[in-house]
Amino acid sequence: MHIHIVPNRGSRPTILLRESYREGKKVKKRTIANLSHLPMHQIELLRAVFQGVDLQPAGLGFVVERSQPHGHVEAVHRMMERLGLPGVIAGKPCRERDIVLALIAARIVDPRPKLATTRSWAATTLADTFGVTEADEQDCYVAMDWLLARQDRIQKKWATRHLKADGLVLYDLSSSYFEGTTCPLARRGYSRDGKRGTLQVNYGLMTDDRGCPVAVTVHEGNVADPTTLSPEITRLKDEFGIAQFVMVGDRGMIASQAIEALREQGIDWITALKSASIRALVEDKTLQPDLFDETNLCEITHPDYPGERLVACRNPELAKLRRHKREDLLSATEEALRTIQTRVEAGRLKGQDKIGVAVGRVINRYKMAKHFTLTLTDTSLAFARKEDAIIAEAALDGIYIIRTSVTPERLDAPSCVRHYKSLSQVERAFRSLKTVDLKVRPIHHRLSDRVRAHIFLCMLAYTVEWHMREAWRELLFADEDQAAKATRDPVAPAERSAGAKAKVARRHHEDGTPIHSFQTLLTDLATIVRNTCRTSAEEDAPTFTVTTQSSPLQRRAMDLIDALAV
Repeated sequence: MHIHIVPNRGSRPTILLRESYREGKKVKKRTIANLSHLPMHQIELLRAVFQGVDLQPAGLGFVVERSQPHGHVEAVHRMMERLGLPGVIAGKPCRERDIVLALIAARIVDPRPKLATTRSWAATTLADTFGVTEADEQDCYVAMDWLLARQDRIQKKWATRHLKADGLVLYDLSSSYFEGTTCPLARRGYSRDGKRGTLQVNYGLMTDDRGCPVAVTVHEGNVADPTTLSPEITRLKDEFGIAQFVMVGDRGMIASQAIEALREQGIDWITALKSASIRALVEDKTLQPDLFDETNLCEITHPDYPGERLVACRNPELAKLRRHKREDLLSATEEALRTIQTRVEAGRLKGQDKIGVAVGRVINRYKMAKHFTLTLTDTSLAFARKEDAIIAEAALDGIYIIRTSVTPERLDAPSCVRHYKSLSQVERAFRSLKTVDLKVRPIHHRLSDRVRAHIFLCMLAYTVEWHMREAWRELLFADEDQAAKATRDPVAPAERSAGAKAKVARRHHEDGTPIHSFQTLLTDLATIVRNTCRTSAEEDAPTFTVTTQSSPLQRRAMDLIDALAV
């Protein structure tokens, strides 16, 4: 039997099931059935049966040996290629470069210690993608040492790409704590992790005006912020070849001593005044409420800051927040002090020293000692608010002052404010480095150079992540909020606050596509799986790979990476 197709002009062909037979020496055919009503795929199956093909159920045609999450690895790999990162790290391919690229990708898709990273190489397609399936933790340490030796060259390439002459450079310092006590860099200092009493390391991050990382420097854990600034100025001028630029740093980084050093080198800067300096301007009537215009901005001058511009900003929403917070702390302090007062009056707490210790615990908890007058004896406790001090502090609520050497011709007052606020991009970088995204902490290495290599590796990973966030801006609600904070004018903060809340509340695009965080989008991409299959149950049968089909969101994410301008 066989399938016979009879063409018909202008209509569907007639499909017949026919049989061949002999009459004497002649071969004849007869029609058994008309199959024209069947769909073509069924016709083709019948044709295969008549040709003797061995047909089996779909699940028995091949064996799936393993399935590996692939999409998130592919997205990171595409971004690295888009950035030209392999060429930035080393001009020629080598094993060390492959391992470094794999470690960078691993910190984005699944950050773990080096030993755990190598043991999970095969959990995704990462090891196959970067060609490091045989690498172990010792190979990773060798690659880290190789990377550290190339750090200056790599950072110089990034600086050439991202920093512009006479442009802005953002710089800030942070710290991360150690697991262990033997690293020479580990020192006790001011902990930005809130881990008091722990050993830590400091590291300064330099970015362009958008917050894109350019360079990182590691310091001992007890180094003060301003002392790290001068070497960065020298690096910018001597190593990166940028003679003129504007350094942007917070009030702790660019202090009076640092400003003098910047002046001597002819470098402009943008920073802010500390609270004590602002209070002095309010007390001598240089800064008065009626100076602010409808934009809540005003420029002032003062003989203590010759040749400088002071741009005063007032944020009514921030003023309300601080007023409420202060009142809550004052009320909580009074309530706790009344409890102690009751114990003293009842005779359950006696002695000036013991009463003082109890009061000290309360004062240290709420940090409100400056707003209370306390009177202690062996048998009594009296307290009262310092109303004058509270009123004086309230006058500063919502006010901050930008201090800069940049002339008005180069930057107007609102631009100075925006550029200072762009330091929030460096703060976001520190958050990503420290928390769930990249996990620079806790640091397990004990050798100084390994710590430096580890932090540099994390910076390179954040560089890739930063560009991925830029490419996926339309898909990420978190990045919209961060961008709004970084570029927000000091105008109409109440209206902008409402708009920001509306953006946060909106979790879907108009077409119904959900807006993701960076991590949830990576998790979604990880559902693109690469399956390794073989054609039969025999172990020596040839294998092939099948990758699951991507969703519209996943295809859009990949397309945005491919289209990013770098």
